[in-house]
Amino acid sequence: MEYVRLMAQPVKSVRPQVSHQRLKVRRQLAAAAMELFASKGYEATTVDEIAAAAGVARRTFFRHFRSKEEAIFPDHDDTLERAKAVLDAAPAHENPIDTVCRGIKEVMKMYAAAPAVSVQRYRLTREVPALREREIASVARYERLFTRYLLGQFDENSHNGDEPLLAEVAAAAVVTAHNHVLRRWLRRDGEGDVEAELDHAFAIVRRTFASLPVIAATASPPAAFASTRGEVLVTVARTDAPLSEVMRTIEQALTDRS
Repeated sequence: MEYVRLMAQPVKSVRPQVSHQRLKVRRQLAAAAMELFASKGYEATTVDEIAAAAGVARRTFFRHFRSKEEAIFPDHDDTLERAKAVLDAAPAHENPIDTVCRGIKEVMKMYAAAPAVSVQRYRLTREVPALREREIASVARYERLFTRYLLGQFDENSHNGDEPLLAEVAAAAVVTAHNHVLRRWLRRDGEGDVEAELDHAFAIVRRTFASLPVIAATASPPAAFASTRGEVLVTVARTDAPLSEVMRTIEQALTDRS
């Protein structure tokens, strides 16, 4: 499906990604936190113990994380930036839903890069409400990013009024599809072809949202014109227009001529 943007997109600034050394320290702290949470329990573990187990000072811990529950999610800041970079570099003719699906794949790559750690983190978040709340807050950041992006793709001349709702619902659908596949994969201890499952889930989302007229705001509805010099009917339609929509247009044109 071809998608053409009519709006001039502003140049967006991108924050530098987390440095390799900084990310290394964050992961060391995360590993120490998960080990202590598993052995001592979340409530009984202190920030000082996490820092000591990682071989850093307490003040170093707080340079990287604001709280101990945040410590087991060391990669989300960097992954959010990589997802944003995908959106910023989107090809001009790519449907925005496809772009968002590619963006959220950066999250799956983060989890799939270390399956054992991801499974351990998943089990901890199921057991500790504070960690679950932190995870939900992280998911919300991706949804906000994708909602803003989709809202920015509407035709500037569109005045339907439903754009904010549809952008938010579509963004939530992409994130929900991703998280559904991710949870199933984690419950299987990181086994199976998660990429194929993710592509299948995204295909469902695309069928639901990708051809919405208000999302593909630059697309025109099918039109049919009957020639006045013979029995010729000319139909103009989008390449992704549903066949039923095209047929209704043709039938209406024939009815009008009769």
